[in-house]
Amino acid sequence: MGSENNYVSDELLGTFLPIVVYWVYSGLYTMLGGMDNYRLHSKKDEDEKNLVSKKEVVKGVFLQQVVQAAVATLLFAITGNDGESDGDQYASIFVLGRQFFVAMVMLDTWQYFMHRYMHQNKFLYKHIHAQHHRLIVPYAFGALYNHPLEGLILDTIGGALAFLVSGMSPRTSIFFFSFATIKTVDDHCGLWLPGNLFHIFFKNNSAYHDIHHQLYGTKFNYSQPFFVTWDRILGTYMPYELERRPEGGFEAKPVKDCKEH
Repeated sequence: MGSENNYVSDELLGTFLPIVVYWVYSGLYTMLGGMDNYRLHSKKDEDEKNLVSKKEVVKGVFLQQVVQAAVATLLFAITGNDGESDGDQYASIFVLGRQFFVAMVMLDTWQYFMHRYMHQNKFLYKHIHAQHHRLIVPYAFGALYNHPLEGLILDTIGGALAFLVSGMSPRTSIFFFSFATIKTVDDHCGLWLPGNLFHIFFKNNSAYHDIHHQLYGTKFNYSQPFFVTWDRILGTYMPYELERRPEGGFEAKPVKDCKEH
């Protein structure tokens, strides 16, 4: 895809495919939203507890994705490593796996410390990060609903650092950022579906992040989107258990009472 005989460059796909993936994957979860036996919150709570309309959420996500696309275009232009993408098809599984892992660790590290700081700094929380927490009951297409500045700092700059530090090519970035997008949407989907591979392989999942969106959990579970390592190391990990609600679905509850902290 990096050659001049192709219609779409790796850079173009790396810029816009994750955006398409976001809306397709979140759209699938939206269609599954009526599965009351697997919801972490009732549909009534989703409609009544959230402090922002879904129309405003869509507008906010589109704005962030415009900025995201602009920064990605600039980043690919500056790095100018289109020629490397031709050789990427010959990269070993080990090299690709290492690049994915490094990118995941870099993104997790950046987002943990930036995310935590936005909670601890009262000015930043009130004027920037609080916008994301208008979604007390998360849902899939609200995953990237943030203040534009937060979207730039946490997601766009974090993604750029993951790309640069890992040394991945534009072609590899297509797969990494599409994967990261799917993971982020899944963490906000508000469902606990049986057999979900993200729940099997990652401790950081929809229930883990749901804890953070509740009032008692805003000082815990900052890690996103892949691992829970920094929360465990730095004492901000809140374990939870899933309980069946009588009316259907699940409720994620903290194992220890941290409401007074």
